Amino acid sequence: MASGVQVSDTVIEYFQQIKKGKMYRYIIFHIKDDKVIDVETTGDRDASYDDYLNYLVNLGPEQCRYGIYDFEYDHQCQGTTDSTRKQKLFLMSWCPDTAKIKKKMLYSSSFDALKQSLEGIGKYIQATDMAEASYECVLDKMRSTDRT
Repeated sequence: MASGVQVSDTVIEYFQQIKKGKMYRYIIFHIKDDKVIDVETTGDRDASYDDYLNYLVNLGPEQCRYGIYDFEYDHQCQGTTDSTRKQKLFLMSWCPDTAKIKKKMLYSSSFDALKQSLEGIGKYIQATDMAEASYECVLDKMRSTDRT
């Protein structure tokens, strides 16, 4: 069910800057006034995954957000000892279990509108707690689509 929330042009502009221009490590989006998905903050290219997670946690236990992260990791092909550096964008829906029901419903029903606006995302992740958003969990999800 669609929520009627629109995706702002700023979201598309920033997405192009992370996808093609590699200007940011991550972008955090929020739903402004229950009507528009907009950019809340960005992380510089030297920002770590911990910086991204800390931002989400520091918002508080009742806050939902969306985030795009430019994830880099080493991939080792089967039968070789060499590893290659891979880079994939993922889009995360962060809705903690402790968030209010109305907010969780708004964010989950608006996620499809955001997904359809952003072409070229490697993976979609829905996280409700730190275990689902952890580096190890995300790394497993990213590697699940790699060719061996």
